[in-house]
Amino acid sequence: MKELLTILVPVYNEKDCLGQTAIALTEFLNEASILARVLFINDGSTDGSAAVVEALCEADNRFGFISFTENKGLSTALKAGIDHCVTAFVGYIDADLQTHPADFPKLIEFMNEYDLVMGYRTNRKDTFIKKASSTIANSFRQWLLEDDIIDTGCPLKIMRTDLAKQMPFFRGMHRFIPNMVTLLGGSIKQVPVQHYPRYAGQAKYNLMNRMTGPFIDSIAFRWMQRNKIRYTINKKSRC
Repeated sequence: MKELLTILVPVYNEKDCLGQTAIALTEFLNEASILARVLFINDGSTDGSAAVVEALCEADNRFGFISFTENKGLSTALKAGIDHCVTAFVGYIDADLQTHPADFPKLIEFMNEYDLVMGYRTNRKDTFIKKASSTIANSFRQWLLEDDIIDTGCPLKIMRTDLAKQMPFFRGMHRFIPNMVTLLGGSIKQVPVQHYPRYAGQAKYNLMNRMTGPFIDSIAFRWMQRNKIRYTINKKSRC
């Protein structure tokens, strides 16, 4: 059987999470209804994460990695992962285990019917500040972009690789994957998934970059929506 799914796992200073993350991913790979593999993207970690990732990949040939020379951010890590993906579908999950690989089967159930299947986090285990800033930013984005995405920040996603490769990435793009899929004419399914406290380590976002970045990026994306080139041909000659 041919592998159908590559799960991207961006890593930036997650050394203390990686062992448990690998265990959870291995359990998923062993039990999944389809053949899948994992691609870690080491985003210039400085805490020893790179060595841990390489050791994990040596131990299991279903794990692979690419490693940046310096930190470039989540959107760049995802783009690199998509660029290196050779399976028909590409998935995404964070390394902190706040979402869990055990929920991927809920997404796999619909992946042949939709261009993007994404989770939305229920009963979130975040601090009040994090939940409040996320709610405000999400509400602003929904109002400005006129969409019905429940939880654009949920990292649990599966999409068609050919569509993912068409997405024009820019810094902050990871916040707008469902919007970009819609802009490209794709279909979306949203599925409830579990949410957990961070397994170890520290969050990479604070109040300022949770609020400022999404506001600015939402305005930029709205410009893209309004200025997308659209046309209809009603007649043409033979070329």
